[in-house]
Amino acid sequence: MDMKRPAMGRVQAGFTLIEMMVVVVVIGLLAAMVGPRLFNQVEKAQKVRIKQDVRAIESALKFYRLDNYRYPSQSEGLTALVTAPGGSDRWNGPYLEALPQDPFQNPYDYANPGTHGLEVEVYTLGDNQAAGGEGVDADWGSWNVKDIQ
Repeated sequence: MDMKRPAMGRVQAGFTLIEMMVVVVVIGLLAAMVGPRLFNQVEKAQKVRIKQDVRAIESALKFYRLDNYRYPSQSEGLTALVTAPGGSDRWNGPYLEALPQDPFQNPYDYANPGTHGLEVEVYTLGDNQAAGGEGVDADWGSWNVKDIQ
């Protein structure tokens, strides 16, 4: 038996370069549309977390003040909410189990007296750890967390 091959040429298998380029362009367009919305949600979640953390620390500071008749000094800082400062007879803590860190893995800052018209302030300087900034670099604290939505 003599089997002959068909006279026709090759059978196409796979994708052409044009088809691959179209797929890459479509994926790029989808990423360009979805990406900013996704990052906006991450930033929104960070702001909500900052608001919750600042409010929790402020509540602990109020309990500290009720027991000690004063807020922790600037030198005692927020650690006075977790461990008793030296020479404190009325300390009835811990007022927090642990000090929370901001979404950028930095400790929250504390000012006594406050610099924005409040007696004491709890704040974060944002991702850049410098005063001022916008977006993830913005400063959020006791004076403006109510503006976070």
